[in-house]
Amino acid sequence: MAINFFHRLTETVRTALEEDVGSGDITAQLIADNQLAAATVLTRDSATIAGRPWVDEVMRQVDPEIKVDWLVEEGARVTAGSELFTCSGKAASILTAERTCLNFLQTLSGTATNTQYFSSLISHTSTKLLDTRKTLPGLRLAQKYAVCMGGGVNHRIGLYDAFLIKENHILAAGSIENAIGNARTIAPRARLEIEVETLQQLNEAMQASPDWIMLDNFSLQDLRIAVSRRSGSILFEASGGIDNEKELIAIAETGVDFISMGAITKNCRAIDLSLRLNSN
Repeated sequence: MAINFFHRLTETVRTALEEDVGSGDITAQLIADNQLAAATVLTRDSATIAGRPWVDEVMRQVDPEIKVDWLVEEGARVTAGSELFTCSGKAASILTAERTCLNFLQTLSGTATNTQYFSSLISHTSTKLLDTRKTLPGLRLAQKYAVCMGGGVNHRIGLYDAFLIKENHILAAGSIENAIGNARTIAPRARLEIEVETLQQLNEAMQASPDWIMLDNFSLQDLRIAVSRRSGSILFEASGGIDNEKELIAIAETGVDFISMGAITKNCRAIDLSLRLNSN
């Protein structure tokens, strides 16, 4: 299923501007409507940059006459002090757009930077880093996009695009076999993943032929055993509180296909950005 990261972009930006600008920017009213300005946005941190479409949309909604010129490519790795983009137009419009632009850019770049860092730690293996649904409310698609800019891979987008059968689903269905069978009947083409917590459950799940198996909180030894039992096209995902470098590397070296980490979206630090305005 192809992901359209931008189909809610306009709505997301509109909501963010309504939250910040409300009935109008009263401070910007201090500036003459015909006063023009140019500004440069730079980063005080080294970062992987993500968020350009959201910045461009903020500027467009605030004032379509603002001109934005990007100085770096989306997904680029930049050093502290790098200039990211310049903009020009009405001074009042630029200042009204400033905070919302920077909020999107600093948050999404923080997500991309976090993802790039953890992905780089396992680049010597074939294991890919997966995101989760532990995203900021209202920014699901934006953060999923940023994960891709950082070199990660998207898991399911929400509850609607793939099955993830967990312990309580299995209990309610009666067995792993029943849960997988019911899922195949409900949506035969949807990706089907099931979570297992023991090697015994792994054996049961493999007999039912899901697409993915999530190995939840498996020890390194059990992960190696699980990988040795791999058959067919079933993919293995390691999951469960993985949030430090040493553990991440060790798990990747067991040979699992994916490692999912909520930390890349929920524990990311926003990048420190600054907009400098120069009046014309």
